[in-house]
Order: sequence, then structure tokens, then C-alpha cells
Amino acid sequence: MLVSTVLVFVMHLGFSALEAGFVQKKNTVNILFKNAMIISIGLLTYFIVGFNLMYPGVNEGGFFGFGGFGLSMPEGDAGGIAYADGGYTYYTDFIFQGMFAATAATIVSGAVAERIKLNAFLIFATLFVAISYPITGMWKWGAGWLDAAGFYDFAGSTLVHAVGGWGALAAVLLLGARRGKYQKNGGIKPIPGHSMPLAAIGVFLLWFGWFGFNGGSVLSADPVAVSLVFVTTSLAASAGAVGAFFLSYFLFKSHDLSMVLNGILGGLVGITAGADLMSPMEAIMIGGIAGLIIPVSVVFFDRIKIDDPVGATSVHLMCGLWGTLAVGIFGAKAGLGQLWTQLYGTLAVGGFTFAFAFGLMYILKVTIGIRVSEEEEERGLDVAEHDMEAYEAGTVTEPAYQLMK
Repeated sequence: MLVSTVLVFVMHLGFSALEAGFVQKKNTVNILFKNAMIISIGLLTYFIVGFNLMYPGVNEGGFFGFGGFGLSMPEGDAGGIAYADGGYTYYTDFIFQGMFAATAATIVSGAVAERIKLNAFLIFATLFVAISYPITGMWKWGAGWLDAAGFYDFAGSTLVHAVGGWGALAAVLLLGARRGKYQKNGGIKPIPGHSMPLAAIGVFLLWFGWFGFNGGSVLSADPVAVSLVFVTTSLAASAGAVGAFFLSYFLFKSHDLSMVLNGILGGLVGITAGADLMSPMEAIMIGGIAGLIIPVSVVFFDRIKIDDPVGATSVHLMCGLWGTLAVGIFGAKAGLGQLWTQLYGTLAVGGFTFAFAFGLMYILKVTIGIRVSEEEEERGLDVAEHDMEAYEAGTVTEPAYQLMK
């Protein structure tokens, strides 16, 4: 469990590299700053209130519970070593779950990149991780009403990834698109990221960390169960890459690396809800369909003018929904009854999360404001918000099509 915790921690490095690669070089420091703050804020708020909101130890089958502030080691037979039937300690449980908590806000950070005020985002991330994420997490993982209803989400296709995706969607709708992204004549101007090598490194770090994300969610060192999850996780990621590769080439007649990278992530998100239930072939099917979702979703969001620089809504929201529903279609729990439970469960979580995120972001918009000025956006947030640049002048070349203008 602690080794898995380390692997999940590495995922925050992966998110940092991926998001930095997918934004313009003038916003690199800003996106890295947000990722550094998210994991720090996430662990502190999870310690203060989040852990005991998510695992209150009371009100089983309910909608809400709170076990008090901070950490409090259970006494007697439920103490540090005997905790969770002796599988792992109380402190291990906290730190493993704490690494998950900040991930939801990290998903939002990529979607709102390049135009959100830093202070507004940090306030949003703090409250989103401290309150919204643990409440919906309690509904399943904390023995709440969705757990009692039979809803299944092994490692968080809905409870982590779709939650982050719904938060991202709410924030982007209020924030608006980057300047110049959608033109008056209906055209869509590509705004490419500045470093595809950095983005690729980020994706491979995320894949690496997902072995802890999914593998650790077995909550034991059972060799058969853990190794099955490793296999289904890797096969789904691989199939996601291949699915995105073929469909993006069919649609765009180009070998788009960003689509393949997001296809890998889509496959990982898709398998996360049922990684312990699926056969290898079923994992390939789930991941492959997730990969097909990526280019279709990216085009869809662009056409309705929802600007997401890193594709977070496509990867985490759309593939998170798919992966959750896949539990009712494939694997050991497949059936119409389970599919219905999966559907209303993920929609209930999504409805609460979207309402919370939209309301919080709206309050920030009408009070302190959530968007930088046009001048600041043009200069880049590295200079406007941080008074520094990620690279010396001339160290990162502009895309060829820009040089030809």
C-alpha cells in the first residue's frame, strides 16, 4: 500500500509534465506552480477535513457524515496495525487516499489553463478538494448510499476522474475560451502546446503511476488480484492508444501524437472502475472504446466552443463515464440491473459535483473575478502572475506554421 502511495504521488509529476507540454511556453511556470500547490493544498485539506468527510465511520448508507477534524487513531482492535483487518495501518490508509484527493483538482487545472487568475483557482481547488470530492467519495468508498445501492467503482473512474471532469466542465463554461481560439467566422484556431516531448513524458509517468492507482486499490498484496489489475490496466492503456490512433487518422488524415497520448490516458481512465473485474480481452475492449471516444469528444467540445487546452474533459469526464458504465456491460458484475445502478450513480455524483463547482466558480467570478485581463493573457501568465519565465529567450522555437505567417 505504501509503495502504491509512492506511485500515485508520481502521477502528480506526470500531470505537471503533461499539462506543461500542452500549454504555450509563456504559461509553463503558471501550470507548474498550480500543480505544486494542488498536491500541497490537497494533502493539508484532506488531513483537516477531507479524510473524515470521506470515511466518517458513521451514517452508513447515508449521504453525509463527518468524523471530526484531523486524524485520530482508532483504539483497541481497530487501531493502527489491526486497522482494516490487519491489511494496512490507519496512517497508510490516510496517505494513500490523500494522494488520490488532489488528483481531481489537477484535472481542472489543465482545462482552465492559460487564462484563469491564480488566486481564484487556488481558492476553487482548496474548497473543491476539501468538500466536494470527499462527500461524493463517501457515497461509495465511505459506505454511503451508493455503496448500499450496489454501485461499483474500483479505483475512481467516476469518484476521481469524472469528478475532476465535471469540475473542469463547470469552470470552463464560466471562464470562457482563450482569446482567438474561436473566430467570428466560425473557424477554430489551433493553439498548440509548446513541448510534445514534455507531454509524452507526462503520459508515461501517469501510466507508471497508474500501477499504484489501480494496483493499490486492491487494498492488499494478494498476488493474483494485484497482477490481474496490472494486466488489465496496461492492456486498456495500450488499446486506448491504438483506438485513438486509428480513428484520429481516419478523421484528420494525420498521425496526431496528442490524440494517441490522450488515448492512452482515456484507456487508463476507462478501465479504472472495473480493473479487478475484467478479463484481459474485456480490458482491451474497454480501453479500445475509450480510445475511440477521445477524438470524437475533442471535436465535439471544440464545435460547441468549450476550450480545453489539455483535453481533460474528454479524457477524464467522457472516458470516466464510459468506464463506469462498462462495469455493467463487461466483467463479473455485468447485467442490466448493474448497468442501471452504474448510470444513476455516476449521474448523481456528476450532478452534485457540477452544481458545487459551478456555484463556487460563479461566486468567485462575481467577487474577485476568475479571468486575467486580455493584456495579461497576451503576455502570458508566467510574467503576469509570477514575474518569471520558464525558458531563456529563444530556447523553445515557435511552431512552423506561426513562423510562416
